[in-house]
Amino acid sequence: MRDESTRRTFLRYSGAAVGGVALAGCSTETKSSDSSDSTDSGGSSDETPTETEASDGGSDSEWTEASTVEMTDQLTFAPKKIQVSAGSTVTWKNTGSIGHTVTAYEDEIPDGAAYFASGGFDGEQAAKDGYGDGQGGNVPAGESYEHTFETKGTYKYYCIPHEMNGMVGYVKVV
Repeated sequence: MRDESTRRTFLRYSGAAVGGVALAGCSTETKSSDSSDSTDSGGSSDETPTETEASDGGSDSEWTEASTVEMTDQLTFAPKKIQVSAGSTVTWKNTGSIGHTVTAYEDEIPDGAAYFASGGFDGEQAAKDGYGDGQGGNVPAGESYEHTFETKGTYKYYCIPHEMNGMVGYVKVV
């Protein structure tokens, strides 16, 4: 009984810590929105994008030309939005200490484009199932995953275990 109580206490505090981190990000977003409401409608071009802009990849000026994306312990893909030329290989490097996946949203890739997911899965459901059955597709700390993009368009992807934390990224192929 004592072990169960200790486990519950640990989980309760762990959940509170994770929730606090999630709320901290929300309060920053709210503060950002509130401060922009108090300015005139002219706004500068370097303002933080709104949630709507961020959810669909944002404007062209926000894309970073890069072929390497870091997966971090802060549960982010950095940079979040990259732009590459058709035929480029993108490398996702796990620079943190916890595992991550790279999993394309099947309905968020260009028509005719090859599906991609760490672990070599051929579809989003297969990637989810593979991760659920023994963490298939997991990219451990210090390791990497690569994919070559041949088809032009915008691709949206995520980390299976950290999707609810907002670990989502974009690749624009031009």
